[in-house]
Amino acid sequence: MPHPASSARLAFAVFALFAAGAAQAQSDAEVYESAIAQSASVCPGHSKERTTPGVRAVPVGALRVLAQHRYTLCPDRRLDKATPAVWYGKAGVFAWNPEVEGAAKLIARQIDAMTRKQEFPVETVVWKADGSAATGAVVPMFEARPRPAGS
Repeated sequence: MPHPASSARLAFAVFALFAAGAAQAQSDAEVYESAIAQSASVCPGHSKERTTPGVRAVPVGALRVLAQHRYTLCPDRRLDKATPAVWYGKAGVFAWNPEVEGAAKLIARQIDAMTRKQEFPVETVVWKADGSAATGAVVPMFEARPRPAGS
């Protein structure tokens, strides 16, 4: 009889493979809509008008990788013009200020680069408007949208 812990690991592995396959099986349009829906459930600053341009700027292949990791893209108007894009590693969230010109393209470039390398640090990474890393920058903490009771 298999050990209960090994059965649980096997079940998790099967689920992970299924989830990865499901993300790959979606059409490009479905991948974009899923990313926007994920943003709606997680991001306090979400609105279709703010989120959609940022999500649509990301290559669909990169969005598929983010879906496999359950990472989210969130518009955040609290980020300033000097540092309009952030990766919140512990939360698994990429954020950009949709009101800063070029911020959506900036976060899309950073996401594309990180997904190609499959490198997602645990710490927060902040980018300046020119795309360079902003060391020592202070940004607002990410706080997910409160979930309704019972969900």
